[in-house]
Amino acid sequence: MISNQILQSTIDGLKSITRKELSVVEKEGKVIATTEENMIGRQIDAVENFISSPAESQLILGYQYFKIYDNGVPEYVIQVKGEDESGYQIGKIAAFQIQSLLVAYKERYDKDNFIKNLLLDNLLLVDIYSRAKKLHIENNVHRIVYLIETNIDKEMNVVEIVRSIFPAKTKDFVTAVDEHSIILVKELREKETADEIDRIAKTIEETLNAETNSRVYISSGTIVSDLKDVSRSYKEAKMALDVGKIFYSDKNVVAYNRLGIGRLIYQLP
Repeated sequence: MISNQILQSTIDGLKSITRKELSVVEKEGKVIATTEENMIGRQIDAVENFISSPAESQLILGYQYFKIYDNGVPEYVIQVKGEDESGYQIGKIAAFQIQSLLVAYKERYDKDNFIKNLLLDNLLLVDIYSRAKKLHIENNVHRIVYLIETNIDKEMNVVEIVRSIFPAKTKDFVTAVDEHSIILVKELREKETADEIDRIAKTIEETLNAETNSRVYISSGTIVSDLKDVSRSYKEAKMALDVGKIFYSDKNVVAYNRLGIGRLIYQLP
């Protein structure tokens, strides 16, 4: 689901262009984002009646209302102050914008869930390929898993910072495993070198250090060429992080295939 912060940012941007007051209202009638003062949290009784009606838009007491759908079911309502034609057009544009965001965020949520289950070996082999096909995720490409561990305050969205490092790489996946661990499943070119893999890790480290002023640890697994093997690369990255903290405590970036004798000692009973 879209965060209230994103919804607020969207309508603030629309107001700066159109000079119209807008609000986003939950289907139960609660205002969750608005450009008007003292409107957050207010209950709008007219919305529930509007939601249950067949109308796509409605004019009620000086405000225009527009439905936003999720899989054909009304999820949000856009409220625009004013009864004029420009208010109607702006409401339609706002509804379209948030509808597009809803689709994009739902797709990302579905892909995030798939990647998490893939990493944790929670999928049958047949499910991996069928779900990947539905989500338009290619199978036979080279990928590597990076594990990023931070002690950064949970209020800071580290996942979004990591995503921003690769803004054009729509086939990379970034997801949070827990409060302090983030996974990057990175698609690689066929002839990616070890130096390039290290450079990616270093870029992540330097960006997070600059953005958060906090130390991070980054480990990587080995390159895999099949979706079913992504979990193996993840397990390797986890081991690399654990071994690195014990045997290479002076390093913030550790690769599984460079652990050397430390890995052998760690695997002893």
